[in-house]
Amino acid sequence: MPIKTAPHKSSRAHALTPLLARAALLVAGHSGATNPECAEVLEKLSLAMTKLTTLLQMSEQDSVPSDHDIRNVAGAVKGYSELLHEDFGELINPELATVIQELATACNGMEASLPTTTATQARVSTTTSGTILAVDDAEENRDLLRRYLGRDGHQVLTANSGAQALAVLQNTDVDLVILDLIMPGMDGDEVLERIKSHEDWRSMGVIVISGQQDREGIVRCIEAGADDYLFKPFNPVLLRARIKAGLERKRWLDREQAYREELERNQRFIRHTFGRYVSDEIVASLLEEPEGLKLGGDQREVSILMADIRQFTTLCEGLEASEVVRLLNIYLGEMSDIILEHQGTIDEFIGDAILAIFGAPVAREDHARRAVNCALAMQNAIGEVNRINTEAGLPTIRVGISVNSGSVIAGNIGSDKRTKYGVVGHEVNLTSRIADQARGGEILISQSTLDAIGKDLEIGRRDRILAKGINQPIDIFQVLDLDNPIETGGESL
Repeated sequence: MPIKTAPHKSSRAHALTPLLARAALLVAGHSGATNPECAEVLEKLSLAMTKLTTLLQMSEQDSVPSDHDIRNVAGAVKGYSELLHEDFGELINPELATVIQELATACNGMEASLPTTTATQARVSTTTSGTILAVDDAEENRDLLRRYLGRDGHQVLTANSGAQALAVLQNTDVDLVILDLIMPGMDGDEVLERIKSHEDWRSMGVIVISGQQDREGIVRCIEAGADDYLFKPFNPVLLRARIKAGLERKRWLDREQAYREELERNQRFIRHTFGRYVSDEIVASLLEEPEGLKLGGDQREVSILMADIRQFTTLCEGLEASEVVRLLNIYLGEMSDIILEHQGTIDEFIGDAILAIFGAPVAREDHARRAVNCALAMQNAIGEVNRINTEAGLPTIRVGISVNSGSVIAGNIGSDKRTKYGVVGHEVNLTSRIADQARGGEILISQSTLDAIGKDLEIGRRDRILAKGINQPIDIFQVLDLDNPIETGGESL
């Protein structure tokens, strides 16, 4: 951004002082304007011109006023002059109209970032309105911004200090901030830093308007997150353009945030729903890499676990329907937690039976070990289930569990209207037939599962059975224990 060299103070005062004196006389003669709002603007202009004349006279004598103070007041004179010409041109006499145009042009020449032709310059079209906070310790600057921006349909809030600005932001939704830098107490740099470091405010646009023309200060503000930096006296057309761009950027950010929140809501729903059947790690993996769950299914090497309550029909004969449901919920709830802890996928509940898969939808080389480890944990947990049942006046239960390993088709099964993730194939049927042979408290596994795990298994009884629908004899093995079981917590996928 080019930095213009300021004219010498005395030459600036020499050029403006006579024009200010002439304008003051004409404005005083117009103090009886019939339009109340016009009269108010004339009065504001008169006060600003008096203040600027005093500062210029002090500046000519090398007294205390800074360039920032002079530009601040010059901006107010320019602004009120343009407001008079744009809004009340037909109410003021031609001589005053000419003088205030000259005055606006002269003030604009004092370091304006862009030249302005006259007060009749066309406004930038603005279709985006918003809530804007104007922060400036000078009352006339706040008033001018309120008037300028109010004409464009914006709701304008004002603050006379950094502390007051932060208080407004705490209690009001603001789309954009127009910020002065040099203020007593908390300056604009600190306000900007607090806005951009606040989680709820950082997307808010900030336009710095300052009489300070320090290149390092400009760079500091832009690096701190300011959207733009305008010099006082500011050009209203340029300011409107910057505000329009800032508000449109804020709208895009708001829409992006709303879209992100909608995605997060959808993911929470998926986690909540799918998380009833698979572990949190699997849900997270599928959300991050959805290609891991292919439509139509694919061939997988898995281990299948099936668990049944022995003599369940007999147990239910003396129970009310609500007691049967309570019994099932206690059992299925405890078993489901254990399956998920071992990164298994619950394929289905079939009455009192549970069908779970290890190795799909996320492939795992150790699926057989995980399934057997899970089966042992399930049998160990039946004691706690029975303790809860006894306290609830329900019967105790015994469960038979089978585990079989092999190749299945895993994927989405069903129709367009109703789909479930599951597995199909001969190995599923084989698992069911082995489960039929499991006594209460037993875990039976197939030869393929035994081969996949190896010598770590402590085996009890062995048997060879013929099962309905299975042509070949089936070798089954009772698992008593498993050395070196897999840890269930904190493992990455």
